[in-house]
Amino acid sequence: MLTHHRKPVCLSLISTDLPVWSVVETAATLYQKDRDRFHLLLSAPPVKDAETPEDSLFTENTLSQEQKSTQVPNGPRVLWLEISPYRVIMTMQGNGQLSYRHFWEQGVYGITRYWLPTESLQPNEPIRLRNFTRSLTLDRHPLPKHLRVEYELWAGKIQLGSYILSLEVKH
Repeated sequence: MLTHHRKPVCLSLISTDLPVWSVVETAATLYQKDRDRFHLLLSAPPVKDAETPEDSLFTENTLSQEQKSTQVPNGPRVLWLEISPYRVIMTMQGNGQLSYRHFWEQGVYGITRYWLPTESLQPNEPIRLRNFTRSLTLDRHPLPKHLRVEYELWAGKIQLGSYILSLEVKH
C-alpha cells in the first residue's frame, strides 16, 4: 500500500537551553507505507560554510588538481524521515557534507550518528552520541499533520542540550 502525496511542510529544531534554532519550509513527498508508517522526503538547503579571511586567499586557481577532485559541491541535501506513532528515524545525506542519523523512541536512549565531511580519500568513522526521547507525539488523521519529538542529546555522561523537533505537514 505505497501511496505518495506532495505536501508543504515546516520542519523546525530548537534547543530549550542553547541558542540553537533552525526552520526549513519546503515541499516534501509523503509516502504512506501502511496504516501507521510513513516516509517523508525533502530537500534541505545547503550548509553554509563560514568564510574566514584566510579562506578567501585560496581561490580555485590555487588549488591543486587533487584538492579540486576531492571537493564536493555544497548542493542540496536529502532529509528522510521514517515516521510511526512509536518511533522516528531521521537521516540527512549531505553529498559529502555533514550527514547524520537520529533514532528516537519514547522513553528510550536512541543512537545519533554524525558523519563529518572527509578531508581525505579514507572513510571516516561516525561520531556516536545518545539521545533520550522524553516525548514523541504524532497527530494524524489519516495522514500525519504534526510530529513533535522532545529529546536530550548526550555524549557519555555530559548532556549536550534539550531539543524539540517539530514537523508540520500542511494539508
